[in-house]
Amino acid sequence: MPADATSGAGARRQRLVQRRKALGLTQEALAELLAVGRSTVVRWERGESEPLPSIRPRLARALKVSADLLEGLLTADDQRGDDVAPRQLPATAADFTGRAAELRRLTQILDAAGPGRPGTVVISAISGMAGVGKTALALYWAHQAADRFPGGQLYVNLRGFDPSGAPVTAAEAIRGFLDALGVTPARVPASPEAQAGLYRSLLAGRRMLIVLDNARDEQQVRPLLPASAGTLVLVTSRSQLTGLAAADGARLLSLDALAHGEATELLATRIGLARAAAEPGPVSEIARLSACLPLAVAIAAARAATRPSLPLAALADELRDASGRLDALDAGDPAASVRAVFSWSVRQLSREAARMFLLLGIHPGPDISGPAAAGLAGCDLAQGRRDLGELARAHLITERAGGRYALHDLLRAYAAEQARGSGGEPEREAAIGRVLDHYLQTAAPAARLLNPSHEPVVLAPPRPGAAPEQPADHRQALAWFEAEHQVLLAVVTLAAQSGFDVHAWQLPWALAPFLQTRGHWQEWVATQRTALTAAAHLGDMTAQAVCGRLLAVAHSELGDYAESARLFSASITLYQRLGNRLGEAKVQFNLATLAEGQGRHADMLGHAEQALRLYRAIGDKASEATALNNVGWTHGLLGDYEQARTFCRQALALCTEVGHHWLEGYVWDSLGYAEHHLGNLGEAAACYQRALSLHREAGDRFTEAESLTHLGETRQAAGNLAQAREAWRHALAIFEDLRNHDDAGQVRALLARTDVNPPSDSPRSSSPQARESEPELRR
Repeated sequence: MPADATSGAGARRQRLVQRRKALGLTQEALAELLAVGRSTVVRWERGESEPLPSIRPRLARALKVSADLLEGLLTADDQRGDDVAPRQLPATAADFTGRAAELRRLTQILDAAGPGRPGTVVISAISGMAGVGKTALALYWAHQAADRFPGGQLYVNLRGFDPSGAPVTAAEAIRGFLDALGVTPARVPASPEAQAGLYRSLLAGRRMLIVLDNARDEQQVRPLLPASAGTLVLVTSRSQLTGLAAADGARLLSLDALAHGEATELLATRIGLARAAAEPGPVSEIARLSACLPLAVAIAAARAATRPSLPLAALADELRDASGRLDALDAGDPAASVRAVFSWSVRQLSREAARMFLLLGIHPGPDISGPAAAGLAGCDLAQGRRDLGELARAHLITERAGGRYALHDLLRAYAAEQARGSGGEPEREAAIGRVLDHYLQTAAPAARLLNPSHEPVVLAPPRPGAAPEQPADHRQALAWFEAEHQVLLAVVTLAAQSGFDVHAWQLPWALAPFLQTRGHWQEWVATQRTALTAAAHLGDMTAQAVCGRLLAVAHSELGDYAESARLFSASITLYQRLGNRLGEAKVQFNLATLAEGQGRHADMLGHAEQALRLYRAIGDKASEATALNNVGWTHGLLGDYEQARTFCRQALALCTEVGHHWLEGYVWDSLGYAEHHLGNLGEAAACYQRALSLHREAGDRFTEAESLTHLGETRQAAGNLAQAREAWRHALAIFEDLRNHDDAGQVRALLARTDVNPPSDSPRSSSPQARESEPELRR
C-alpha cells in the first residue's frame, strides 16, 4: 500500500485529508498521536468508518481544530447535501398591498452585497409592534428574490414572542435545517455544538436565503448565522436587534404600519371594491381605527365580509367604541388598539366558537388538529370543525395543510390572556386535562403499533370528551406522530408545568418509539428527563424505573455509555425491588445493545440470553421472539452462523404463533445474513425476498431498501451480477427518495465497484462500526 492511501470506494473526506496534510502529518504520524492503527486513519479518510466518541476530542486536538470544525471535516464530500435545494418558504399573501419603498430597500441591500458577500437584513416593527406585517413583507420579498439563491431557501419561525411556549432554541432550529438540507438522522452528530458545525459546513460555498422569522433577540439569531459568504439571512423581530447591527454588520430596516392609503386599499381588496366604493368614508375610518396594522385591518375586513348587509359605517362605530386591552400593543390611542379589534371580532362569534377561541389560548401550539381541538373543548368532532371553520373565516386562526390550525402569536397572546382572566379556573384545568388525555390516549396505542414490544404502561381512562384518535396500523401511527411531533414536545412541557405529573411521564414514554425511529436522541433525553422528574414527584417507583430505563437507552444511543450504565443500574434495582421481571428483562435486553455499541460481543450474548430467560419465565412471547432474534444476531456477530440460524428460526416460529408481524421482516433479514455466511446463497436470497414482502406490506420503505441492498450482495456472491445491480438500483431509488444520503452513497459505491471488482463473499461486515445503525432494527 502506498504511504498515503486516501483512495477508496467509500465516501471520501477530502477536507479531513487536507487538514492533516496542512499540519505536515502523515497517516502514520496521526495514527501514532491517537494510539490507533494506520488502517483506522485510512478508513476515516475514505469515509468507511466513524471515529468513536471517545477518540474525537483527541482527534480534534491532534488536528488543532474545534469540535464544531471537526464535525465539518468528518462530513463526507458526497454527503454534504449539496444536491438538496430546500424550498421552505411559506406561501405569501395573495392580496399583499403596499410596502413599495421597503421592497426596493431590501433589493438594494441585496444588490449592494453582491454575489460573493453575505448580508443580514433585520426587519422590526416600531416599538416591537406585532401585527405590522413583518413576516408578510419578508416572505413576499423572499419569493420575489428566490431565483437569485440557487442553493435554496430555509425558513423557521423562532417563536420569539410566543406567550404560551418557550422560543425555539438555536439547537432546535439547526436540527430542522439539517433535516431540510437532506442530512439523515444517522449522520446528525450527537451534540448541539457539533450539529451547529455541520450546519455551517453544509452552507459553505452555497448561495442560499435563510428567513429567521419572529426572533426574540440577538442571542437567538447569532448561532444560526452562516460563517461563509454567499448566503443572505433575513430576520424578522419585534425587537430592533441593534446589537446584531453593531457586532455582526446587519442592515436594519424599521417597518412602520401601513400608510393610510395602503390600509384602505387592503381593506377594499378584502371586502370587495364595489362595496368599498359605495362607502369611502367608513372605509377610511375603519382603516384608521385599525391603526393601519395589516393584521387588524384583515380582522376588520373579515367581520365586514361576514355581514354583507350591514353598513360599513355601523362597523366603524363598533370598532370606535372598543376600548384598549392589550397594553403591550397599545399605541397610545384607544382607537389604535389591536386588543379592541380582537375583542370586537370575538364578540361577533357564536358562543361555541368564542369558547373554542378562548380555549385555544391554553394549547401550547405551534398548531392543532381538528380532533385535538375537539378534545380541548370537550365537543364532538363535527362541532369542533364548525367552530374552527368559523374562527378561520373571521381570520382569528389560519388553516394550514392537512386540516391543522394555527394562531398568529398576537392572537395567541390575546386568547391566552382571555383564558387566564376568564375566572373559570376549573374549566381551564378540565380543558388541559382533556387535551392531555387526547394526546396520551392516542399516542399510547400508536406507540405499540410502531413497536409491539414497547414496555406496557397502565393508563387511566380518558376524561369524557377527550376524543382520542385511533390509528389503525403502523403507517397511520407513524403519520400521526409525524404531524404531532412538535406539538407533543410542547404538550410534555405543558403537563409538567400544569401539575399533571402522570401525563408528564407517560407522554414521553409514548413518544419514545417514534423519537427512536427518527433518531431524535436529544429530544428523547429532554423529554425523559422531564418524565423522570415527574415520576419522582409522584413517588411512583414503577414510573421511575420505566423513565430511568428509557433515559438510559437514549444516552446509550448518544454514546454516553457511563451515564447509560448508571441509569440502567438504578432502573434494574427498582424493577427487582418491585418484583417486575418484565422490566428486568427489558434492562437486560438494553444492556446487550449497550455492550454491542462498545464492541463487547461476549457480554452482549450474556445479557441477551438473560433477557431471553426472563421473557420465557414470565410468558411474554412477543418479547421472547424479539430476544430470540437478538440472541441469534449476536451469535452471527460472534461467527457462529449455525447457532444464529437456529435462534432466528425459533424467533420466526414464535412471531407466527403470536402474530408479531412487525418483527418478522427483521428476522427474515437476520436469517438471510446467517444463510449467506453458511454458503446457502439461494436460501439467503429467499429469506431476503420474504423480508422485502413484509417490509412492503408494513409500508416501511427504509428497511425495504436495506433488504434490497442485502439481497443484491447475495446475488453478487452467487455470480448473478445483473440481478444484484437491479436490486441495488431499486434500493438507491428509495434511499434517494427518503434523502438518506449515507446509505445511498454506500449503494452507489456497490454499483460502482461491480464494474471493476470481483464479487464479495460477504454481504455485510460484522464490525461494530459498519453495523452501528443496525441494532435499532433488532430491538
